[in-house]
Formats: sequence, C-alpha cells, structure tokens
Amino acid sequence: MAKTKIVVIQLKEIIYTVIFVALGILLILLLISMFWPDKNESAPTSGNLYTPGKWTSSIELKDAAINLEVVLDKDHINSVQLINMDETVTTMYPLVQPALEEIALQLYNDVPIDQVKLSEDSRYTQTLLVEAIKTVLDKASATATPTP
Repeated sequence: MAKTKIVVIQLKEIIYTVIFVALGILLILLLISMFWPDKNESAPTSGNLYTPGKWTSSIELKDAAINLEVVLDKDHINSVQLINMDETVTTMYPLVQPALEEIALQLYNDVPIDQVKLSEDSRYTQTLLVEAIKTVLDKASATATPTP
C-alpha cells in the first residue's frame, strides 16, 4: 500500500510567491516598454523637411574661416547667422554680414534656397553663403541620418 504524504503549505509562503510572481511580471513588462521601439522616436516622417536643431558649416576664405549657424524647425528656417566671426574677417570682408542678412530675410519668408535672388553688388559673396546654407540644409534634411 502506498504511503500518503501530507504537504503543509503555509499562507505566508503563498503570499510571498504571489508577490514575487507579480513583481517578476511587472519587471518584464517594464523592460519590454523601455526597449520596444517607439513610432515617434524613429526616423523622421516624410512630412518633415529638416531635422530640427542647430546646424553649422564652415566657410573658408583664404586664411580665415567663417562659421555659419542655421537653426531649423521641422519645416522652416528660423535663423541664419555667422558665429564666432573674428574682427579681422569683418574688416577684410565687410560685405559678408549684409549679404547674409539679405539672404536670411528671403529664407525667413519661406523662399526656397534655390530661388533666393542675389543682388548684383555682392553676387560672389552671396553665392558663397548660399552654397554654405545648402550644405547645412543637406546635412539637416529629414531623409539624412543625423550624426552624433
């Protein structure tokens, strides 16, 4: 005849087991939600023209460099300015700042970069600036992958 074994389970052990199982399930759900790719954080949608942020480019002028900064929204150019411009560059190339201001006014009014009208007085300077802005916009295009 088989001997019957009696197993005694205390209520305290059942409660601890249920709590640990619930915490384990909660931990698994938390890890899944943290590492699951989110639709909003993936690549920019096709409706965006640019990746928002501050984008920079450098323009070489003989012995000097001019840094150009463009601040972008997803579909608009907010700001175009020269940053860290040395006083000698300002003295040697006095048309750079006014030429950039003329271009920036057109860009702020949503004129595409290819349709910016260049003035006859500073055509070379404005062409140089437009090319630098195009370089920045190419880097910031929504289809391009941002570099860290």
